Amino acid sequence: MNEKRNKRLMHIVKRVHGLIENDDLQKQRHSQNQLGSFFENDKRFHFTSVNVDNMHCEWTEYIYPGFVENESKIIFYCHGGGYMTGSCLYARELTTKLARTNLCKIFCFDYRLAPEYGYPAALEDALSAWKYILSCGYFPENIIVAGDSAGGNLCLALSLMLRQLKMQMPKCLILFSPWTDMTSSGKSYHSKELLDPVLDNNYIQKAIKCYLQDTPPTSPFVSPVFADFTGFPPVYIQVGDNEILLDDSQMLYSQLLKYNVYARLDIFPGLWHVFQMSPIKASRTAISKVHSFISELDTL
Repeated sequence: MNEKRNKRLMHIVKRVHGLIENDDLQKQRHSQNQLGSFFENDKRFHFTSVNVDNMHCEWTEYIYPGFVENESKIIFYCHGGGYMTGSCLYARELTTKLARTNLCKIFCFDYRLAPEYGYPAALEDALSAWKYILSCGYFPENIIVAGDSAGGNLCLALSLMLRQLKMQMPKCLILFSPWTDMTSSGKSYHSKELLDPVLDNNYIQKAIKCYLQDTPPTSPFVSPVFADFTGFPPVYIQVGDNEILLDDSQMLYSQLLKYNVYARLDIFPGLWHVFQMSPIKASRTAISKVHSFISELDTL
């Protein structure tokens, strides 16, 4: 991607993102859901709502003619949004791509959001959703846990919780621009702030305050970069090099390697926070790399 076109794209992303950013969280949540609702008329996908412990959840299936679904493998998706916004609807920008590329069902869930519900509400809801998936007859070794931004944080926290409860962990984790350090120690929080068209430090600090409340920011369940990853499944991380969470991904990757976890980090030049949502070639390439990573694990 040439530099001039990249700058133009980032400008567009910043403008679009600004349209859905709002100091009124309810309006921001509504705007995000409106974007996701555009998929309702896409006949290639079928969306099925289910209720799990009074929590709205959604299955996404790709139903294009000739499609043969892998009935044993599923992707368990944790949406992003700084733990303050986001939903199954908004996540369709990614869940539909994952369903189409990986030929399997995607399960997403509307965990409780801050500031109405701080930590550990989202983690408790993720655990409830996980137990529901197991009750449907899926085996952990066939479940891929994926998420973007705060959803990537939740993927890691859930896996830590499963290990603590001595429950079997998933096949692997797929993390898009994961938020891993609520102490904001990475240099990229400042060196990349003028480049990042999606996130800034004001937003990050607001999200931390809303979600943590009285929880120490160094807890591995909110800042997984400080975790002991002994026994973790394989982890694949994607991040753009023009985002303030770049160091969160790099530090996570180093920590995973420290504990001998099979991990891969792909840094995409000139790209931004969760660029996989955008309708660009790099997004298609990134989602294809996810499929390749999962396929490689099947041969190990």
